[in-house]
Amino acid sequence: MADDSPHAEWRFDMLSIAHWCAAQGWPVLPLASGRKAPAGNCPRCQEKGHTHVNCFCLAAGRWCHSFHAATTKTERIDAWWSDNPQFGVGVACGAAGLVVLDIDTHSKALPTRDRILPGIAIHDHVELEGLEHGFHTLALLAALRGETDPAQDEETLRVRTPSGGLHVWYRADDRRRFRCSTGSGAGRALAWQVDIRAGGGYIVAPGTTTDSGTYMPVGNTRTPRRLPEWLAVELTRTGHLDLPQQRSEPRLLALPQRARQAVIAAGGSRGRAAQILESVLREVIACAAVSEGTGFSDKLNRAAYTAGGLAAGGYVSTADVERVLRGAADYARPGQERRSTQIIRSGLDAGARRPLHIEGHPA
Repeated sequence: MADDSPHAEWRFDMLSIAHWCAAQGWPVLPLASGRKAPAGNCPRCQEKGHTHVNCFCLAAGRWCHSFHAATTKTERIDAWWSDNPQFGVGVACGAAGLVVLDIDTHSKALPTRDRILPGIAIHDHVELEGLEHGFHTLALLAALRGETDPAQDEETLRVRTPSGGLHVWYRADDRRRFRCSTGSGAGRALAWQVDIRAGGGYIVAPGTTTDSGTYMPVGNTRTPRRLPEWLAVELTRTGHLDLPQQRSEPRLLALPQRARQAVIAAGGSRGRAAQILESVLREVIACAAVSEGTGFSDKLNRAAYTAGGLAAGGYVSTADVERVLRGAADYARPGQERRSTQIIRSGLDAGARRPLHIEGHPA
């Protein structure tokens, strides 16, 4: 939002917001009217196995599949928001090279001390009275590092959310890309009630109005500044850095002894069942090389379906293959655990109804 932009009217004019974001080089996507969720378009999206890769909507210039549809094309933006002025505006963070700190103020009980600032010990003698939400935990992290609290960073774009939270926008440099997380989750996190919106996610554009209110810029700065190095270090420490070449490929068949025995066919240390499983898993792993357009969902579904058939045939246990599938999916698409879990469970269930029987290799 440059200072000469009509941002005072943006809460009413979503098309202007979309164009302004695109002018910054940020691909935009439509959000459902009055909501912060992506607008739906294709009924087939509810069908099993349907992904953005094989969706005709995107090829036809229609929105679909969340941030996968995001664009900076003027004619497409005009078509989408001129016909649907009620749509909000989302920004695809990964494609835009953005890292946004999403500070929440939810009324929730404090987690255990090891989850307040993951990876930083908070000893029992430290008093936690008054620590209530993400503003507090982020300020605490900044104080421990001797740095400015990002919520008070007047040199970058900050956006107040309708719920009382704050989005702090930064630009990742050209050498590093980061991935999403949920601050209140049990996995990767920077601080309790501080979500990270980056690769694999989107953020609501400033000026967008929902049924809950408008996402309003704070202060006078209308563009994100470069991600402070201390925050880049913290995000790297907490597992947000997204550089596939710096991650170790999981050992696909490093299963417990009982599981290894289950996939050993007569006379072989790996066996045909293990080879089949490793083959489909390696297709999932290979998706890590490219962030999108690899058919990841289809490949994960196929791997889960195959694994379910092997489990039903008695070659492996469902619990063991589910664990390995989760590891492969998290490696290829970090930050998408919920979606990957749905695909894995659906594929395993479908495969279980069609047991695999390998000729010459008894279960």
